[in-house]
Amino acid sequence: MTATAGEPIGRTAVRRDRGRLPRSYYVAAAIAPLLILAVWGAFLLARPAPPVRVGDPAPAFALTDLDGNPVRLADLRGRPVIVHFWASWCGPCVEETPLLVSAAAAHKGEQLAIVGIVFQDRAEPARDFLARMRATWPGAMDPEGAIATRFGVVWPPDSFFIDRDGVVVARQIGQLTAADLERGLAQILRKE
Repeated sequence: MTATAGEPIGRTAVRRDRGRLPRSYYVAAAIAPLLILAVWGAFLLARPAPPVRVGDPAPAFALTDLDGNPVRLADLRGRPVIVHFWASWCGPCVEETPLLVSAAAAHKGEQLAIVGIVFQDRAEPARDFLARMRATWPGAMDPEGAIATRFGVVWPPDSFFIDRDGVVVARQIGQLTAADLERGLAQILRKE
């Protein structure tokens, strides 16, 4: 390369390449938006679904009870159902369980189903609790808390009243009173 008079050597080469960027820049510029879209899409797919609300279809679940038997909400379609999140260490759960035991017995002819979902508890204390309280419904284990999260449960007790069509028609956050239970039952035991 030849320099003109008074111009340092290499200056001409710099001036010629100034408008040209390295090929790697163009590759990065093409790939960057695709990576951003991929990360954003993964974020959207990983977000949990919003918690269930009254009027929503009850989220389907398939769990295992304390004896290893399957417990699927879909198997109870056509029946009134109470999905009850509880734990053996939960004081209000101890107090409200006799109400649920009475309701299960009183509405057996109407095919009332109660599913107890064990919330952050171990199997042995949960099994002892159900036996001591004479509860006849399955205690389903939710070891990862995925079902509790899907329902929006943050602490037990929490009860969902599901009608024969599988729709959540009432929810009681916290301890059930006799009046709360009767209100919920009135909505799910209606004859169609």
